[in-house]
Amino acid sequence: IVAGKSFSEALESREFEPDSPNWTPRISLIQNFGGKYSYSMSILKSLDPEGSECSRYTFSYASKPGLGHFIHTYVTDGNPIPTFFGEPERIETMDCIECFTGAVWNSLNEENRISLWVRYTDIETGEYTERIINKHNR
Repeated sequence: IVAGKSFSEALESREFEPDSPNWTPRISLIQNFGGKYSYSMSILKSLDPEGSECSRYTFSYASKPGLGHFIHTYVTDGNPIPTFFGEPERIETMDCIECFTGAVWNSLNEENRISLWVRYTDIETGEYTERIINKHNR
């Protein structure tokens, strides 16, 4: 935690993107390797269609082999684009990061998917592998 602030406190200085009329949500994740591994996810999004205030949602999870969670920015297409709502989605993880990344990417609506970030972390060592897909750089 930077500057002695918690994950939620640090996010108080951030908001959704100022890209009216969509007000694109900001999604964050923090991992805790002290003791038993856990992680927290956050989404910051507009309270209303006018972008007048920021709603802040944080979700915390203990580690469970084979189970992961994800938040996506939007639900469907539209004008403005409707943002993600509810709890992060549960997803079965795989031992192969390429297989998992492909499975998640292919499960997203092809017309609405823009980018995807996946990180596999070795809980024992903290070493990680990442994959990023962007529909414009495939």
